Amino acid sequence: MCTSYRANPHERFEAFSIFSAPSFEYKPEIYKDYFAPIFRRGGMGWSTDPASFGIVPRKRIPPGVKVFDTMNARAETIGEKRSFSGAWNRLQLCLIPCESFYEPNYETGKPVRWRIGMASGAPFAIAGLWRSWEEPEGLPSLSFTMLTVNSDDHPLMKRFHKPGDEKRSVVIVRPHSYEAFLNSQSTDEARSFLNLYPAEEMAAETYPLPPRKPAGDAQQSLIEQ
Repeated sequence: MCTSYRANPHERFEAFSIFSAPSFEYKPEIYKDYFAPIFRRGGMGWSTDPASFGIVPRKRIPPGVKVFDTMNARAETIGEKRSFSGAWNRLQLCLIPCESFYEPNYETGKPVRWRIGMASGAPFAIAGLWRSWEEPEGLPSLSFTMLTVNSDDHPLMKRFHKPGDEKRSVVIVRPHSYEAFLNSQSTDEARSFLNLYPAEEMAAETYPLPPRKPAGDAQQSLIEQ
């Protein structure tokens, strides 16, 4: 499952010409509960909105309930799972603009972080779902999840995740299908877009996280500043 990705930077939104560029700031790399742009239907057209990664934010999980991740939703069971079925049945579809996403590769015997994107280097969009939450101030906030499909037989995406685990992949939507996907009139129509992307049009490389500084070094750095 994809639990982190690199959001498309502000200066590269010309690739998504039918959507407006975001008017808000966000971090370059997106993790659980981080806010990032999503595209969705809005009024008579399209909107670009901030939403948090994970359709059930951590702060929405009731006390005493085990924390669970909702950053990815399995296409095969999306209509059955409580966390996702409401948004799916209401066709609250979205697109998540990305520059790349990250997955663990275990071919060396240890998890190695890889970066995956388009062979062309172009930005792309991942299919997702969104939902709205009412904040204490009365204003709504949005959250989202990425849709995933089985990738056991995909030449590239089968290389990721733990040995023995089912292989999964996010769904990359082609630009000419953006409007049709978001305008789906039924769950069957929406499901028709949930397909694997051709491996020959993708690229992947090792991309480990930089080593963390020891706590003492970080504290000394703050003192020096």
